[in-house]
Amino acid sequence: MGLSDGGLGHGAEPSRAVGSARLSEPAFWYRPDRDDVLASMRANEPVCWQEEPATAWSPGGRGYWAVLTHADVRSVSRNTRAFASGLGTELFDLPQEVAQTYSGMLDMDAPQHGRLRRIVSAALSGRLVARLEPVIRRAAVRIIDAVADRGECDFAADIADPLPVAVTCDLLGVPEEDRGEVARLSRLSVPLGDMENGSRDEALNAALDLIEYSRPLQRARRERPADDLITALVHAEIDGLPLTEDEAGTYFELLVTAGVETTGSALAHGMLALTRHPGQRRRWAGSYSGYAGSAIEEVLRWSTPVMHFRRTALADARIAGQPIAAGDKVVMFYVSANRDEAAFADPLRFDIARKANPHVTFGGGGPHFCLGAHLARLELRIMFEELFRRLPDLEIIGKAVPLRSMFLNGIVEMPCAFTPAAYSTR
Repeated sequence: MGLSDGGLGHGAEPSRAVGSARLSEPAFWYRPDRDDVLASMRANEPVCWQEEPATAWSPGGRGYWAVLTHADVRSVSRNTRAFASGLGTELFDLPQEVAQTYSGMLDMDAPQHGRLRRIVSAALSGRLVARLEPVIRRAAVRIIDAVADRGECDFAADIADPLPVAVTCDLLGVPEEDRGEVARLSRLSVPLGDMENGSRDEALNAALDLIEYSRPLQRARRERPADDLITALVHAEIDGLPLTEDEAGTYFELLVTAGVETTGSALAHGMLALTRHPGQRRRWAGSYSGYAGSAIEEVLRWSTPVMHFRRTALADARIAGQPIAAGDKVVMFYVSANRDEAAFADPLRFDIARKANPHVTFGGGGPHFCLGAHLARLELRIMFEELFRRLPDLEIIGKAVPLRSMFLNGIVEMPCAFTPAAYSTR
Protein backbone atom coordinates (compact mmCIF):
# COMPACT_ATOMS: atom_id res chain seq x y z
CA MET A 1 0.00 0.00 0.00
CA GLY A 2 1.20 3.50 -0.74
CA LEU A 3 3.04 5.32 -3.46
CA SER A 4 6.31 7.16 -3.86
CA ASP A 5 8.25 8.90 -6.61
CA GLY A 6 11.34 6.81 -6.05
CA GLY A 7 13.33 5.80 -9.12
CA LEU A 8 13.68 2.21 -10.30
CA GLY A 9 17.44 2.33 -9.97
CA HIS A 10 20.20 1.55 -12.51
CA GLY A 11 17.81 1.97 -15.44
CA ALA A 12 16.00 -1.26 -14.58
CA GLU A 13 12.78 -2.05 -16.38
CA PRO A 14 9.81 -2.88 -14.14
CA SER A 15 8.63 -6.49 -14.13
CA ARG A 16 5.52 -6.78 -16.31
CA ALA A 17 4.01 -10.16 -15.56
CA VAL A 18 0.53 -10.08 -17.07
CA GLY A 19 -2.33 -10.13 -14.56
CA SER A 20 -4.32 -13.31 -14.06
CA ALA A 21 -7.51 -11.71 -15.43
CA ARG A 22 -7.72 -9.81 -18.70
CA LEU A 23 -9.32 -6.53 -17.73
CA SER A 24 -9.04 -5.10 -21.24
CA GLU A 25 -11.47 -7.66 -22.65
CA PRO A 26 -15.20 -6.85 -22.51
CA ALA A 27 -16.11 -10.42 -21.54
CA PHE A 28 -14.47 -9.97 -18.15
CA TRP A 29 -16.91 -7.24 -17.13
CA TYR A 30 -19.93 -9.49 -17.74
CA ARG A 31 -18.62 -12.41 -15.66
CA PRO A 32 -20.93 -13.35 -12.76
CA ASP A 33 -17.87 -13.90 -10.56
CA ARG A 34 -16.28 -10.53 -11.40
CA ASP A 35 -16.24 -9.32 -7.80
CA ASP A 36 -14.63 -12.56 -6.61
CA VAL A 37 -11.93 -12.34 -9.26
CA LEU A 38 -11.16 -8.72 -8.39
CA ALA A 39 -10.97 -9.65 -4.68
CA SER A 40 -8.40 -12.32 -5.48
CA MET A 41 -6.41 -9.88 -7.59
CA ARG A 42 -6.44 -7.25 -4.81
CA ALA A 43 -5.00 -9.83 -2.45
CA ASN A 44 -2.40 -11.31 -4.79
CA GLU A 45 -1.65 -8.81 -7.57
CA PRO A 46 -2.99 -5.39 -6.50
CA VAL A 47 -0.95 -3.62 -9.19
CA CYS A 48 -0.66 -5.78 -12.30
CA TRP A 49 0.18 -5.35 -15.95
CA GLN A 50 -2.61 -5.59 -18.50
CA GLU A 51 -2.19 -6.07 -22.23
CA GLU A 52 -4.47 -4.34 -24.73
CA PRO A 53 -5.97 -5.94 -27.82
CA ALA A 54 -6.30 -3.91 -30.98
CA THR A 55 -9.68 -2.22 -31.34
CA ALA A 56 -11.49 0.10 -33.73
CA TRP A 57 -10.41 2.86 -31.36
CA SER A 58 -6.80 1.94 -30.80
CA PRO A 59 -4.02 -0.10 -32.39
CA GLY A 60 -3.50 -1.68 -28.97
CA GLY A 61 -0.35 -3.25 -27.67
CA ARG A 62 0.97 -0.60 -25.26
CA GLY A 63 -0.60 -1.98 -22.10
CA TYR A 64 -1.13 -0.40 -18.68
CA TRP A 65 -0.86 -0.98 -14.94
CA ALA A 66 -4.18 -1.84 -13.27
CA VAL A 67 -4.47 -0.33 -9.78
CA LEU A 68 -7.08 -2.26 -7.81
CA THR A 69 -7.00 -1.37 -4.11
CA HIS A 70 -8.79 1.51 -2.44
CA ALA A 71 -5.64 2.92 -0.86
CA ASP A 72 -3.63 2.83 -4.08
CA VAL A 73 -6.42 4.36 -6.16
CA ARG A 74 -6.55 7.26 -3.72
CA SER A 75 -2.76 7.63 -3.76
CA VAL A 76 -2.55 7.76 -7.55
CA SER A 77 -5.51 10.12 -7.81
CA ARG A 78 -3.98 12.63 -5.40
CA ASN A 79 -0.38 12.50 -6.62
CA THR A 80 -0.61 14.84 -9.60
CA ARG A 81 3.14 15.46 -9.43
CA ALA A 82 3.81 11.84 -10.42
CA PHE A 83 0.73 10.97 -12.47
CA ALA A 84 -0.74 13.17 -15.19
CA SER A 85 -4.20 13.43 -16.69
CA GLY A 86 -3.13 15.56 -19.63
CA LEU A 87 -1.80 12.57 -21.59
CA GLY A 88 -5.22 10.88 -21.62
CA THR A 89 -7.76 9.56 -19.12
CA GLU A 90 -9.26 6.81 -21.31
CA LEU A 91 -8.08 3.24 -20.87
CA PHE A 92 -7.20 2.86 -24.54
CA ASP A 93 -4.95 5.27 -26.39
CA LEU A 94 -6.97 7.65 -28.51
CA PRO A 95 -5.73 10.25 -30.98
CA GLN A 96 -5.14 13.53 -29.15
CA GLU A 97 -7.89 15.38 -31.00
CA VAL A 98 -10.39 12.61 -30.23
CA ALA A 99 -9.46 12.50 -26.55
CA GLN A 100 -9.75 16.26 -26.17
CA THR A 101 -13.12 16.30 -27.94
CA TYR A 102 -14.45 13.75 -25.49
CA SER A 103 -12.82 14.72 -22.27
CA GLY A 104 -12.06 18.42 -22.33
CA MET A 105 -10.65 19.46 -18.99
CA LEU A 106 -10.54 15.84 -17.77
CA ASP A 107 -7.52 15.47 -20.06
CA MET A 108 -5.75 18.50 -18.61
CA ASP A 109 -3.33 19.19 -15.78
CA ALA A 110 -2.56 22.30 -13.75
CA PRO A 111 -2.71 25.18 -14.32
CA GLN A 112 -5.07 24.91 -17.32
CA HIS A 113 -7.33 22.37 -15.60
CA GLY A 114 -7.81 24.52 -12.51
CA ARG A 115 -8.65 27.63 -14.52
CA LEU A 116 -11.35 25.85 -16.50
CA ARG A 117 -12.70 24.00 -13.47
CA ARG A 118 -13.22 27.21 -11.51
CA ILE A 119 -15.67 28.48 -14.14
CA VAL A 120 -18.28 25.92 -13.11
CA SER A 121 -17.17 24.82 -9.62
CA ALA A 122 -18.76 27.82 -7.91
CA ALA A 123 -22.09 27.15 -9.64
CA LEU A 124 -22.05 23.51 -8.51
CA SER A 125 -21.01 24.08 -4.88
CA GLY A 126 -23.08 22.36 -2.21
CA ARG A 127 -24.64 25.61 -1.01
CA LEU A 128 -25.75 26.70 -4.48
CA VAL A 129 -26.87 23.23 -5.57
CA ALA A 130 -29.22 23.11 -2.58
CA ARG A 131 -31.16 25.94 -4.23
CA LEU A 132 -31.97 23.56 -7.09
CA GLU A 133 -34.10 21.30 -4.89
CA PRO A 134 -37.43 22.70 -6.17
CA VAL A 135 -36.28 22.29 -9.78
CA ILE A 136 -35.18 18.70 -9.22
CA ARG A 137 -38.34 17.81 -7.30
CA ARG A 138 -40.57 19.20 -10.06
CA ALA A 139 -38.67 17.12 -12.60
CA ALA A 140 -38.99 13.98 -10.44
CA VAL A 141 -42.72 14.53 -10.00
CA ARG A 142 -43.25 15.00 -13.76
CA ILE A 143 -41.34 11.82 -14.52
CA ILE A 144 -43.37 9.78 -12.04
CA ASP A 145 -46.63 11.36 -13.22
CA ALA A 146 -45.88 10.14 -16.75
CA VAL A 147 -45.85 6.47 -15.66
CA ALA A 148 -47.94 6.34 -12.45
CA ASP A 149 -51.18 5.19 -14.12
CA ARG A 150 -49.52 2.50 -16.22
CA GLY A 151 -48.59 0.05 -13.47
CA GLU A 152 -45.40 -0.89 -15.27
CA CYS A 153 -42.60 0.73 -17.21
CA ASP A 154 -38.91 0.47 -17.99
CA PHE A 155 -37.24 1.88 -14.89
CA ALA A 156 -34.01 2.71 -16.73
CA ALA A 157 -35.56 4.44 -19.75
CA ASP A 158 -38.66 5.96 -18.14
CA ILE A 159 -37.49 6.96 -14.65
CA ALA A 160 -33.73 6.78 -14.07
CA ASP A 161 -32.42 8.36 -17.27
CA PRO A 162 -34.95 11.22 -17.65
CA LEU A 163 -34.11 12.83 -14.30
CA PRO A 164 -30.47 13.77 -14.98
CA VAL A 165 -31.44 14.72 -18.54
CA ALA A 166 -33.99 17.22 -17.21
CA VAL A 167 -31.72 18.60 -14.49
CA THR A 168 -28.60 18.84 -16.66
CA CYS A 169 -30.50 20.50 -19.49
CA ASP A 170 -32.05 22.96 -17.03
CA LEU A 171 -28.60 23.88 -15.74
CA LEU A 172 -27.26 24.33 -19.27
CA GLY A 173 -30.26 26.24 -20.60
CA VAL A 174 -31.23 23.61 -23.19
CA PRO A 175 -34.82 24.22 -24.39
CA GLU A 176 -37.41 21.54 -23.64
CA GLU A 177 -37.92 20.67 -27.30
CA ASP A 178 -34.24 19.85 -27.80
CA ARG A 179 -33.70 17.63 -24.77
CA GLY A 180 -34.58 14.33 -26.40
CA GLU A 181 -31.98 14.89 -29.09
CA VAL A 182 -29.35 16.04 -26.59
CA ALA A 183 -29.96 12.88 -24.54
CA ARG A 184 -29.70 10.70 -27.66
CA LEU A 185 -26.39 12.25 -28.66
CA SER A 186 -25.08 11.89 -25.12
CA ARG A 187 -25.76 8.16 -25.09
CA LEU A 188 -24.19 7.71 -28.55
CA SER A 189 -21.05 9.59 -27.56
CA VAL A 190 -20.11 7.67 -24.42
CA PRO A 191 -18.16 4.62 -25.65
CA LEU A 192 -14.80 6.27 -24.81
CA GLY A 193 -12.79 3.44 -26.29
CA ASP A 194 -15.23 0.62 -25.60
CA MET A 195 -15.14 -2.11 -28.18
CA GLU A 196 -18.83 -3.06 -28.21
CA ASN A 197 -20.61 0.26 -28.03
CA GLY A 198 -20.78 1.50 -31.59
CA SER A 199 -18.09 2.64 -33.94
CA ARG A 200 -15.50 5.27 -33.20
CA ASP A 201 -16.89 7.47 -35.98
CA GLU A 202 -20.46 7.25 -34.63
CA ALA A 203 -19.37 8.20 -31.14
CA LEU A 204 -17.06 10.98 -32.28
CA ASN A 205 -19.72 12.42 -34.58
CA ALA A 206 -22.23 12.43 -31.72
CA ALA A 207 -19.77 14.34 -29.51
CA LEU A 208 -19.10 16.80 -32.34
CA ASP A 209 -22.85 17.23 -32.85
CA LEU A 210 -23.24 18.18 -29.18
CA ILE A 211 -20.48 20.75 -29.58
CA GLU A 212 -22.14 22.11 -32.72
CA TYR A 213 -25.51 22.23 -30.96
CA SER A 214 -24.01 24.46 -28.28
CA ARG A 215 -22.79 27.15 -30.71
CA PRO A 216 -26.10 29.00 -31.31
CA LEU A 217 -26.87 28.61 -27.62
CA GLN A 218 -23.54 30.23 -26.78
CA ARG A 219 -24.19 33.12 -29.16
CA ALA A 220 -27.65 33.70 -27.73
CA ARG A 221 -26.27 33.84 -24.17
CA ARG A 222 -23.57 36.31 -25.17
CA GLU A 223 -26.31 38.65 -26.35
CA ARG A 224 -28.89 37.79 -23.66
CA PRO A 225 -27.35 36.34 -20.47
CA ALA A 226 -29.49 33.97 -18.39
CA ASP A 227 -29.15 32.11 -15.11
CA ASP A 228 -27.52 28.98 -16.54
CA LEU A 229 -24.10 27.39 -17.04
CA ILE A 230 -23.88 28.29 -20.72
CA THR A 231 -23.98 31.95 -19.67
CA ALA A 232 -21.23 31.24 -17.14
CA LEU A 233 -19.10 29.63 -19.86
CA VAL A 234 -19.45 32.32 -22.51
CA HIS A 235 -18.87 35.21 -20.10
CA ALA A 236 -15.94 33.62 -18.28
CA GLU A 237 -12.35 34.70 -18.84
CA ILE A 238 -9.10 32.82 -18.42
CA ASP A 239 -6.04 35.02 -18.16
CA GLY A 240 -8.15 37.91 -19.41
CA LEU A 241 -9.40 36.09 -22.50
CA PRO A 242 -12.87 34.57 -23.05
CA LEU A 243 -13.27 30.92 -23.98
CA THR A 244 -13.46 30.25 -27.68
CA GLU A 245 -16.59 28.63 -29.09
CA ASP A 246 -14.69 25.38 -29.46
CA GLU A 247 -13.54 25.48 -25.81
CA ALA A 248 -16.99 26.32 -24.48
CA GLY A 249 -18.54 23.71 -26.77
CA THR A 250 -16.21 20.98 -25.52
CA TYR A 251 -17.03 22.01 -21.95
CA PHE A 252 -20.76 21.81 -22.81
CA GLU A 253 -20.34 18.31 -24.27
CA LEU A 254 -18.47 17.14 -21.16
CA LEU A 255 -21.09 18.55 -18.78
CA VAL A 256 -23.90 16.87 -20.73
CA THR A 257 -22.35 13.41 -20.87
CA ALA A 258 -21.00 13.53 -17.30
CA GLY A 259 -24.31 14.76 -15.90
CA VAL A 260 -26.64 12.50 -17.86
CA GLU A 261 -24.92 9.13 -18.04
CA THR A 262 -23.76 8.69 -14.43
CA THR A 263 -26.66 9.68 -12.17
CA GLY A 264 -29.12 7.64 -14.21
CA SER A 265 -26.91 4.59 -13.76
CA ALA A 266 -26.76 5.12 -9.99
CA LEU A 267 -30.55 5.43 -9.79
CA ALA A 268 -31.09 2.23 -11.76
CA HIS A 269 -28.53 0.21 -9.81
CA GLY A 270 -29.89 1.60 -6.55
CA MET A 271 -33.44 0.48 -7.29
CA LEU A 272 -32.20 -2.92 -8.43
CA ALA A 273 -30.30 -3.32 -5.15
CA LEU A 274 -33.36 -2.30 -3.12
CA THR A 275 -35.48 -4.88 -4.96
CA ARG A 276 -32.92 -7.61 -4.33
CA HIS A 277 -32.54 -6.59 -0.67
CA PRO A 278 -36.14 -6.05 0.49
CA GLY A 279 -35.13 -5.81 4.15
CA GLN A 280 -32.94 -2.83 3.36
CA ARG A 281 -35.75 -1.25 1.40
CA ARG A 282 -38.25 -1.68 4.24
CA ARG A 283 -35.73 -0.20 6.65
CA TRP A 284 -35.22 2.89 4.51
CA ALA A 285 -38.92 3.31 3.76
CA GLY A 286 -39.62 3.22 7.49
CA SER A 287 -37.38 6.22 8.12
CA TYR A 288 -36.50 7.88 4.84
CA SER A 289 -34.79 10.99 6.21
CA GLY A 290 -33.10 9.00 8.96
CA TYR A 291 -31.24 6.82 6.47
CA ALA A 292 -31.13 9.05 3.39
CA GLY A 293 -27.57 10.27 3.94
CA SER A 294 -25.97 6.84 4.46
CA ALA A 295 -28.28 5.12 1.95
CA ILE A 296 -27.34 7.49 -0.88
CA GLU A 297 -23.64 6.96 -0.18
CA GLU A 298 -24.21 3.19 -0.28
CA VAL A 299 -26.07 3.46 -3.58
CA LEU A 300 -23.13 5.45 -4.96
CA ARG A 301 -20.59 2.89 -3.73
CA TRP A 302 -22.67 -0.05 -4.91
CA SER A 303 -23.34 1.35 -8.39
CA THR A 304 -19.92 2.88 -9.21
CA PRO A 305 -21.20 4.33 -12.53
CA VAL A 306 -17.69 5.16 -13.82
CA MET A 307 -15.58 2.02 -13.51
CA HIS A 308 -12.11 3.42 -14.16
CA PHE A 309 -9.98 6.40 -15.10
CA ARG A 310 -6.42 6.54 -16.33
CA ARG A 311 -3.29 8.52 -15.50
CA THR A 312 0.21 8.47 -17.04
CA ALA A 313 3.42 8.26 -14.99
CA LEU A 314 5.53 11.39 -15.41
CA ALA A 315 8.57 9.81 -13.75
CA ASP A 316 9.65 6.44 -12.42
CA ALA A 317 7.52 5.56 -9.39
CA ARG A 318 6.34 2.71 -7.21
CA ILE A 319 2.79 1.72 -6.35
CA ALA A 320 2.40 -0.90 -3.63
CA GLY A 321 6.05 -1.81 -4.19
CA GLN A 322 5.56 -2.33 -7.93
CA PRO A 323 8.02 -0.30 -10.03
CA ILE A 324 6.30 1.91 -12.62
CA ALA A 325 8.32 3.37 -15.49
CA ALA A 326 7.97 6.94 -16.69
CA GLY A 327 5.48 7.05 -19.54
CA ASP A 328 3.53 3.98 -18.41
CA LYS A 329 -0.24 4.19 -18.29
CA VAL A 330 -1.82 3.64 -14.86
CA VAL A 331 -5.55 2.83 -14.64
CA MET A 332 -7.45 3.31 -11.37
CA PHE A 333 -10.28 0.77 -11.15
CA TYR A 334 -12.91 2.41 -8.95
CA VAL A 335 -15.18 -0.60 -9.34
CA SER A 336 -12.56 -2.70 -7.55
CA ALA A 337 -11.62 -0.07 -4.96
CA ASN A 338 -15.28 0.25 -3.92
CA ARG A 339 -15.33 -3.47 -3.02
CA ASP A 340 -12.01 -3.46 -1.16
CA GLU A 341 -12.16 -5.42 2.10
CA ALA A 342 -9.43 -3.21 3.56
CA ALA A 343 -11.64 -0.12 3.23
CA PHE A 344 -15.18 -1.49 3.72
CA ALA A 345 -16.56 -3.96 6.21
CA ASP A 346 -18.28 -6.81 4.34
CA PRO A 347 -18.07 -4.94 1.01
CA LEU A 348 -20.32 -7.34 -0.92
CA ARG A 349 -23.22 -6.53 1.42
CA PHE A 350 -25.62 -3.73 0.41
CA ASP A 351 -26.12 -1.82 3.67
CA ILE A 352 -28.05 1.47 3.73
CA ALA A 353 -26.82 2.13 7.28
CA ARG A 354 -23.12 1.66 6.47
CA LYS A 355 -21.24 4.07 8.72
CA ALA A 356 -17.74 4.06 7.24
CA ASN A 357 -18.16 4.58 3.49
CA PRO A 358 -15.14 6.29 1.92
CA HIS A 359 -16.16 5.28 -1.62
CA VAL A 360 -14.29 6.57 -4.66
CA THR A 361 -17.32 6.85 -6.93
CA PHE A 362 -16.57 10.55 -7.50
CA GLY A 363 -12.83 9.89 -7.80
CA GLY A 364 -10.14 9.28 -5.25
CA GLY A 365 -9.64 12.92 -4.33
CA GLY A 366 -7.33 15.51 -5.75
CA PRO A 367 -8.05 18.21 -8.35
CA HIS A 368 -10.16 15.95 -10.59
CA PHE A 369 -12.74 15.08 -7.92
CA CYS A 370 -16.16 15.11 -9.60
CA LEU A 371 -17.63 18.59 -9.97
CA GLY A 372 -21.18 17.24 -9.94
CA ALA A 373 -20.97 15.27 -6.68
CA HIS A 374 -23.32 17.56 -4.71
CA LEU A 375 -25.82 17.65 -7.57
CA ALA A 376 -25.82 13.87 -8.06
CA ARG A 377 -26.43 13.27 -4.35
CA LEU A 378 -29.37 15.68 -4.35
CA GLU A 379 -30.93 14.13 -7.46
CA LEU A 380 -30.70 10.65 -5.92
CA ARG A 381 -32.11 11.79 -2.58
CA ILE A 382 -35.11 13.51 -4.16
CA MET A 383 -35.98 10.83 -6.69
CA PHE A 384 -35.85 7.97 -4.19
CA GLU A 385 -37.97 10.02 -1.78
CA GLU A 386 -40.61 10.63 -4.45
CA LEU A 387 -40.56 6.98 -5.52
CA PHE A 388 -41.03 5.76 -1.96
CA ARG A 389 -43.91 8.20 -1.51
CA ARG A 390 -45.61 7.90 -4.88
CA LEU A 391 -44.89 4.32 -6.02
CA PRO A 392 -44.18 2.57 -2.72
CA ASP A 393 -44.46 -0.99 -4.05
CA LEU A 394 -42.38 -0.50 -7.22
CA GLU A 395 -40.07 -3.41 -7.82
CA ILE A 396 -37.89 -4.68 -10.63
CA ILE A 397 -39.61 -7.64 -12.29
CA GLY A 398 -37.35 -8.60 -15.18
CA LYS A 399 -33.74 -8.88 -16.19
CA ALA A 400 -31.61 -5.77 -16.00
CA VAL A 401 -29.84 -5.39 -19.34
CA PRO A 402 -26.43 -3.77 -18.85
CA LEU A 403 -24.89 -1.14 -21.08
CA ARG A 404 -22.25 -2.94 -23.14
CA SER A 405 -19.43 -0.86 -21.79
CA MET A 406 -16.11 -1.28 -20.04
CA PHE A 407 -16.19 2.32 -18.85
CA LEU A 408 -19.76 3.02 -17.68
CA ASN A 409 -21.59 0.65 -15.34
CA GLY A 410 -24.93 1.51 -16.92
CA ILE A 411 -28.30 -0.23 -17.31
CA VAL A 412 -30.24 0.24 -20.55
CA GLU A 413 -33.36 -1.86 -19.85
CA MET A 414 -34.96 -2.82 -16.53
CA PRO A 415 -38.71 -3.54 -16.40
CA CYS A 416 -40.55 -2.67 -13.21
CA ALA A 417 -44.12 -2.95 -11.90
CA PHE A 418 -46.17 -1.12 -9.28
CA THR A 419 -49.77 -0.56 -8.26
CA PRO A 420 -51.30 1.85 -10.80
CA ALA A 421 -52.60 5.10 -9.34
CA ALA A 422 -53.71 8.45 -10.72
CA TYR A 423 -51.55 11.36 -9.59
CA SER A 424 -51.40 14.94 -10.67
CA THR A 425 -48.36 17.17 -10.69
CA ARG A 426 -48.10 19.30 -7.60
